Amino acid sequence: MTRPQPFHVLVRDPAAGGSFEEWTGWLDAAGIHFTMSHPPARRLELRFLLPGAHVEARAGGEVLRVDRVGEKFVAHARLDGMDAGTQGAVTRFLERP
Repeated sequence: MTRPQPFHVLVRDPAAGGSFEEWTGWLDAAGIHFTMSHPPARRLELRFLLPGAHVEARAGGEVLRVDRVGEKFVAHARLDGMDAGTQGAVTRFLERP
């Protein structure tokens, strides 16, 4: 099994406010995963453009697990709070060959 195609993920802690930070991430059936230079908050705001999509997806994310890989942190989050269009785009992305 190959690793899913990576893409840019904009991440923001809604409790802290401030700007979105850009990280590299990927999506699979378990959720969204992205590499960061620091541990993330438990709840996040996410924005991303799926490869082949033309509209930015916006979602909430609940961080379920964080792994340390060398100097980086890999966050594993469940997507939530998506509108129907975003949810459909994510489903189509995951079902592609």
